[in-house]
Order: sequence, then structure tokens, then C-alpha cells
Amino acid sequence: MKDKENIKNNLNFLKLFWLFFIGCFAGVIVETLWCIITNGYFESRTALILEPLNPIYGFGAVLITLCFSKLKNNIIIFVGCMFVGGIFEYLCSLFQETIFGTVSWYYSADSLGIFERTSLIYCIFWGILGIVWVNFIYPYFSKLIDKILKKVGNKLTYVLIAIVTFDCIFSSGAVYRQSQRRKNIEATNIIDEFYDKNYNDNVLKIIYPKMSVVK
Repeated sequence: MKDKENIKNNLNFLKLFWLFFIGCFAGVIVETLWCIITNGYFESRTALILEPLNPIYGFGAVLITLCFSKLKNNIIIFVGCMFVGGIFEYLCSLFQETIFGTVSWYYSADSLGIFERTSLIYCIFWGILGIVWVNFIYPYFSKLIDKILKKVGNKLTYVLIAIVTFDCIFSSGAVYRQSQRRKNIEATNIIDEFYDKNYNDNVLKIIYPKMSVVK
């Protein structure tokens, strides 16, 4: 029991980043496999252009860890993750629509949808995921991350942070430039021209097949 408590209390910025990174990658893998199983075909589920990562899952992993990793009552964890996950999903959808004028999920046709940005079904999934994460996944990865940090050191971790941060900015720039093209705003600099040439609407449709414009 003491070892488990030590694991849960041993949190710092670098460990949280690795949890974020693992969550980003694992989320893409799980969602891609889910798409193949349910739809019968492969479809991109990444949120970043240069790496197969989705920060939504990464932030979700960090959020669940910070809020619930010290709790022992699975009922509280389940209910808490339902609310936190649902609110987080709602805010992510709202942020995407406000900044880029697009959404990647919408539950207007779901009878269990909540304000069309989240769903009771997915809130339940958040609750189940929270229990599994806190009790099984996080303790394992916590020990694994400690080993990684001892082997690669802090400097290499900061390099990875820089790479992921750059990808987030780069990918956001491509999507933001797309929103400008929809408004018929001409390219005014070399960066805009680069995005227009290399990441036009057809390319972004392949990378982000679920993303749709809000009318």
C-alpha cells in the first residue's frame, strides 16, 4: 500500500509530460483501432500533423491523474471522471469552434447528447476509463516513466517537449490558415504560402477526416 501511495504522490512536471505524451499516443492507437473495428477501414485519428499524437487524450490523462490518482473509492472516481471528462470534452469542442470555426465531434443526432458537444455514453466511458487508469494503467506507467527519466535524463525530455510543442503550433497554424482561406483571406507572408502549398484543404481532409466546418 505504501508503494502505491508513493507512486501516486511522486508527480512532477516531467512525469506529467510523459503521462501527457503516452496519453496522446495511446489515444490515437485506440481510436484508430476502434475505427477499423467498427467501420472496417483505416482513417486518420491524429490531431497533430508531424506526429501521431492527439493532445486531447494527453490532457485527459493528466487531468484524471491530478484529480483522482490519490482517491481509493472507485464510485467517486467513476462519477468524478464522468463529470470532469464530459466538461473537458465540451470545452475542447467549444475551443475548437471558437478558434478555428470547426468541430471534430458533434452529437446533434445523439438522443443522449449533452448540448451537442458531449454525450452521456461518452461520459460513462470517461468514468470507466478513470477507474482503469487510476487503479491499473497509471501505477504501471508511473514506474515505467521513472525508469525512462533515469535513462534518458531531463535534457532529452525537454527536447521531446520542444518537438511536441512545435508540432502543436505547426498543426494549429495549418488549421488556422485553412480558416482564413474559407474567408478568402489571401496569403500575406511566406508561412501562409507554405501552408497553402503543402497543407491545402484536400491534404487536411485526409489528416482530419472528422473535422467539419460550423455553419
